[in-house]
Amino acid sequence: MQKVVILIFICLVVFFIPDSGNADTKAGCLVCHNNMGGKIEYQGKVIDLNVDAEKFEKSVHGFLSCTDCHLGFKENPHLPPEGALSKELQPIMEKISIKAKADPTAMVACYNCHTQIYNDVLGSVHGKNIVDKKSTDGAFCLDCHGTAHYITKSTEKSSPVYQFNVVETCGTCHGSPELAKKYNIEAKVMKSYMESFHGKKHILGHKRAPTCVNCHGAHEVKSKDDPASPVFGKNKINTCGGCHKGANEKFVAAITHQEAGPIPHYAEKGLIILTISVIAFTVTHVLLEAYSDIRDTFFRKKKEVEHESSEEYTS
Repeated sequence: MQKVVILIFICLVVFFIPDSGNADTKAGCLVCHNNMGGKIEYQGKVIDLNVDAEKFEKSVHGFLSCTDCHLGFKENPHLPPEGALSKELQPIMEKISIKAKADPTAMVACYNCHTQIYNDVLGSVHGKNIVDKKSTDGAFCLDCHGTAHYITKSTEKSSPVYQFNVVETCGTCHGSPELAKKYNIEAKVMKSYMESFHGKKHILGHKRAPTCVNCHGAHEVKSKDDPASPVFGKNKINTCGGCHKGANEKFVAAITHQEAGPIPHYAEKGLIILTISVIAFTVTHVLLEAYSDIRDTFFRKKKEVEHESSEEYTS
């Protein structure tokens, strides 16, 4: 109880002393949010109020002040952030606000540092699902990179877009039968990738194995039917040529997501059965050999003892 009273007192000092100057600082925000341990429902959406200060400091955004992203939170961060955006950012916020949980200004703030990438995403098939179709399930920045407070570099193993995590991240949406039906996209795209040569190399941990972003792009992903897509028509020659020098139309005809025919399918099953059979036979053979040696040793010794006892008795 004493800790709660102290926390409340600190928050009151931070927010209501006019000359403290802490309301706009990172420390002033984290002094409360680092200790908040619950979630609230706001306008039908669940919001986590806790921000782990240590994890935030280690993230790529750790050098920023909270108000660099939460543009409307100035003198009193608990008032609606009205009139906080410039004329340039206001129309962008109106396009993507459907994705925001509480503060749409924080989502449009990405534009200030990542302008080109932001425009690429808005023009991608993911961005159009949000802007044109008003779909809340359209992928945007945080759906791929994780919460803004803890984003790490793509080269770090903890990042959702790290080379060996990005397939699973894309699979969150592309592995969903419901979303596949809604957007009329291939339902087994993740399965077909995993069963492909590229997918098997990826599973084995090959560092040069291509993933989703190597073929489809990352921020500027286009529909496969879009002439600008890297996997549309003859564009695949250049895309595949990035790894396979000399790739031509015949080479790119072997689509990664194409389902395997009956011959490779049953050949794979046959090899699996053969491998298991060989291993099972070898293990069984070794066990029988071991049993045979133990049996012979035990009974031979027993017979020798009986024979010696018999000779002593007769003599």
